[in-house]
Amino acid sequence: MVPRALRFVALGDSLTAGVGDRVGGGWRGWAALLAGGLAGAGVDADFRNLAVSGALTEDVAERQTPEALALGPDIASVVVGVNDTLRCTFDIEDLTLRLDTVCAALAARGTVLLTACLPDPGSMLGLPAPLARPLARRQRAVNAVVHALSERYGAVHLHAADASWVADRSMWSADRLHPGERGHRMIARRFHELLAARGLAHGTAPGCEPDQPLPTRSASLLWLATAGTGWVARRCTDLLPQLLQLAGAEVRHWARGSSARLDRSAEHALSSALAAVSLDVPLARMGE
Repeated sequence: MVPRALRFVALGDSLTAGVGDRVGGGWRGWAALLAGGLAGAGVDADFRNLAVSGALTEDVAERQTPEALALGPDIASVVVGVNDTLRCTFDIEDLTLRLDTVCAALAARGTVLLTACLPDPGSMLGLPAPLARPLARRQRAVNAVVHALSERYGAVHLHAADASWVADRSMWSADRLHPGERGHRMIARRFHELLAARGLAHGTAPGCEPDQPLPTRSASLLWLATAGTGWVARRCTDLLPQLLQLAGAEVRHWARGSSARLDRSAEHALSSALAAVSLDVPLARMGE
């Protein structure tokens, strides 16, 4: 009897869609690299990537999850949330409710979940502190939610927000927001290690070394002058007015010595969000 193929479905946004790891005329990415090392000899891996660049948690919940459930995955990655932090409509409670619904639906059918906490976009882009801090606060809250849900559903969780990963520019593509090939390989390899430790990965781990040369400074400048301009314009239309208000609040509280109030407000919103799905998490997790 021929063993059934292992089914791996990837849900999420541009990170999982593979942006930054170009192969031929399209994107490959960490999920495709991981899929190649999941199955052992004599067993295939059936991989479907449902991730879409720009996807929000709402998109994953309403569009990608029903399709994923119909595929009956053995393993499903759910990595999303950064785009939510870049929207003026950001609401940590709404995000928590949607992610909990997604994880619950997949876990209920026995699917093994892959999750990750991620660095905030402000630090990646090197924004001035008054602009970067509100985004960092939002991403820390998202990461805390992902930590709590990962524990609830027994997910294979990858810590991808650590300083060494963020600081190593060779891991990142020219746009400074998405991993380059080396970064995607690192994510795939680390997930493979975590899955192998649980006896869930039986193939060869993805290699560390990239096939393509690392992006040059000129390539980064070219991206900023071409595609980057459009990216900034799209985000500015939606987020910038609110972000400027948030930055103004940061400056005012800093001048008054009351910046801790903003942190407490974010922690209260996080606690309320987790309470909405009957979860609790130490506030220290806001720093992860």
